[in-house]
Amino acid sequence: MKVIVISQRIDFLPERGERRDALDQQLVSFVASTGVCAVPVSNTLVSSDLLDAWLSNINPAGILLSGGEDIGEYPERDLTEQKLLDYAQKRKLPVLGICRGMQMLGVRAGTALKQVIGHAGTRHPLYGYIEGEVNSFHNQALTNIPPDYTLLAKSDDGVIEAIRHKILPWEGWMWHPEREAVFASRDIERFSALLR
Repeated sequence: MKVIVISQRIDFLPERGERRDALDQQLVSFVASTGVCAVPVSNTLVSSDLLDAWLSNINPAGILLSGGEDIGEYPERDLTEQKLLDYAQKRKLPVLGICRGMQMLGVRAGTALKQVIGHAGTRHPLYGYIEGEVNSFHNQALTNIPPDYTLLAKSDDGVIEAIRHKILPWEGWMWHPEREAVFASRDIERFSALLR
C-alpha cells in the first residue's frame, strides 16, 4: 500500500498552554478512499532536525499539504511544509495542496496572496479545465498564477481555484474534498491520477 505524508494545522489551547498538531479525520478518510495510507507529520520534527530522517524512514509516495490557518501564523508549520516541498521536488514526488496548501505552493513559487470576500463558508462553481461546484472556506487567494504553473480552474469572480505545475506532478485546489458529505468522484479520480 502506498503511503503519503500529510501536513497538519496547529491548534493553540491557551487554557492548557498547549500547541497541538491537528488533522481532520475526514481528510484521512478521503485519502483512504483512493487506496492510500495517510501518515501525519508533526510540526516539531523540523525544529529538532529530525524531519529528513523521519521522511527517509517513511519513504512516502507523495505529499499532501492540508488546509488550516493562514501562512505566517505558525512559523514551524510554514517551515515544515517548505521542507516537505523541498523533499518532494528533489524526488519528483506528487504533491496536492488543499486550500492553504495551494497557497503555500503559490507563495513558494513567488506569488503573493490577497484578501477575498465571499469565499468563506459558501459553495460556488468552477470554470476552466476542472468544472463543477465546490465548497469554499478561504479568505485569501493567489494574486496570479505562479511561475511554472498552469491554471486549472477559476471561480465566477476570477479567483484562482486550482493550479498544476508544468513539470512536477503537483496540484493545488482551493476547495476541501474532505468536507463533502460524499467525496466527489472528480476529486478522488484527480488525486488517484496524481499519485500514479
